[in-house]
Parts: sequence; C-alpha cells; structure tokens
Amino acid sequence: MIPPKLRDHIARLFPGARLLEIKPLAPDSGATAGSTSKVAGYGEPARLVIDDSGRRRELVWRVAGPNEFGHDRRSDRAAETLLAYDDFIKVPSHVAPFDVGAVRADGELVSLRDAGELYLLTTYAPGTVYAEDLRRLAAGEPIVDRDLERLDALAGYLADLHVPIADGHQRYRRAIRDLIGHGEGIYGIIDGYPDDVSGAPASRLRAIEERCAASRWRLRDRGERLARTHGDFHPFNIVFDRTTPTLLDASRGACGDPADDLTALAINFVLFAIDARDTWAEGLGVLWRRWWARCAELRPDPDLLAVAPPFFAWRALVVCNPRFYPKLSTAGREALLGLTEHILDAGHLDPVAAEALFE
Repeated sequence: MIPPKLRDHIARLFPGARLLEIKPLAPDSGATAGSTSKVAGYGEPARLVIDDSGRRRELVWRVAGPNEFGHDRRSDRAAETLLAYDDFIKVPSHVAPFDVGAVRADGELVSLRDAGELYLLTTYAPGTVYAEDLRRLAAGEPIVDRDLERLDALAGYLADLHVPIADGHQRYRRAIRDLIGHGEGIYGIIDGYPDDVSGAPASRLRAIEERCAASRWRLRDRGERLARTHGDFHPFNIVFDRTTPTLLDASRGACGDPADDLTALAINFVLFAIDARDTWAEGLGVLWRRWWARCAELRPDPDLLAVAPPFFAWRALVVCNPRFYPKLSTAGREALLGLTEHILDAGHLDPVAAEALFE
C-alpha cells in the first residue's frame, strides 16, 4: 500500500525533488516463469523514480505484509523492517538502506533512521506484586482469607479473559510454534542455561526438549482452542490493590492456549514451596489445589490437562534456569524437573502429581 503522503516525505528527504513514478514490483516478473516462478513474498515493494534537481534517483518502497510465516503480528513486521535496515549495510554489494520508519494512521510517514531503541510508556499500577503473597507463605506465615480471595479473583480474571477466538487455526499454530521454538520459548530458555547447571545437565535438558518438540505435532492443529490470553501470567506480572488485580506485560499476541496462563501461575505455587517444603500442606499447596479446582469450575475445559504438559515444561524450565532464579537449590531444581518429566511422560498434567514432592 502506498501512503497518500509519500510525496510529502520524499520532499522532506530530498528538498526540491519530484516523485515522477511509482511502479509496483512483483515477487517474480515472469523472467523465471514455470515451475520455479515465485508468486508470494513478504510484502508489496514498489520502485520510486525521483527527479532530484535534474538527477534521477531510483528507490524501492517496502512495507512488510502480514502472513502466517511469523509476520502475523505488527511487532513481527516492525522487527523485520528494523532488522533489514540494520543488516543491509553490513552485506557487501547489497542494496543500501536509505530510510526506515512508520506510517501513521493519517498516511504521514515518520522516519526512524536516527532512532535507537524503541520505548513504551504505560500507566502505573499501585499495589504490591502477587509474588509477595507467595513469599509470605513460603516464609511460614499462615494462609488467610485474603489469600483465598485473591486466588479466586485470579481464577475469575482468567475465566473472563479466555474468550475463544474463531478461525484460529494459523494463530494457534503460531502460538504452539512460539511455545517450542521462540527465543523466549522452550528452545531459547534451554539455550540460555549456563553450562554445567547442577541438576540440569545438557543431556537432561535435551531429553525434555525432545519430548516438548514431539508434542507440537499433537497440538498444532487444535485451533479450536485458541483464546484471548495474557501470555505471561506469573506472580511478578500481577499487582494487587486489596483483592483487585492489575496485570502487567501481556505478550505473545495476547492469544494462545488457556493452558499457558494457568500453568504460568500454577508452577509458582510449587516453586515457592520447593525449598520450604513444610509450607506446602497448609499453605502453598492449598493454593495449588484450589487453583485447579476453581479454574475448572469457572471455565470448564475437559482437554486442558491433556494439552498442558509442554506449557508446564516451559514454565518449569524458566524457573529452573539460574539466570532467572539463581538461589533455587539443586534439590529444588531436581524436584521441579523431575515433576516436569513425569508430566511429559504421562501425557497429561495431574495436579495430584505435585503432592509427591512434599511427602
């Protein structure tokens, strides 16, 4: 799409210049017509012909288009465009990048070629992060009514959030692909482990990774499960003001499998108790058991526990990575990874399985 104010932007880049011609460039002009013809690309480029005070300039206008090859989100296309601007200059005999920017809603072009990192400005959420509640219980303080009220509020929040999304086949595939192969997913988290982590040798991580990769083919065509999600529903992204939660840092396109959000929080009840095991039976274990019961009650999902294993594995790999939780004991890491292996081997997440860690 050619924005209506492209001519104005060209005039700013080249004062006094005139835009003479805009000609679309197809992925394949026909020179290689036949079995090797290319009929799809990652955008719709156009050749611009400019008269710059008698000097003829030719440029190519590019805007990445959405498709299922990892470009379905605007952030994907922004990343691709910024990376192209950074990379083109590094490659010998490559076309040179001239400008990079964004198209505003009114068609005006905003240049980013002199920009550095992007920024995000949000509102502020007063209160305390939910992790503080779990720390209090892990320190041996008794569970109180407010703990149960807050847990119920979170279960209710997800029940309202997890609205099914129709026609979700490709977006669900993307969510499962990101779960396994994204830099913040299972492959990336495993690659981020330091060498020789006690309780998590490379052979063990590889075996967990292989189990998770195999599960992709079991889940990738479950597009009917696509729902609105938070995408990073852990206790450091939840702020409570009394019993009302405010969420931080939604991610991954805000859609995926509800199992993502449920396991992201649930793993923390186990994590906070694993090195304080006496706090499980009457404290964090109460929340673990109540979490699964309340979620099932508020939004029944008969397939949830069957699809949950790789999501639980992802979150377990995060909390067992010393780059995120360096104070987790070796025994705690062993126990969490052992629970993960049990769940993956069983092919479903049975909440009762966690109880054996605290017997």
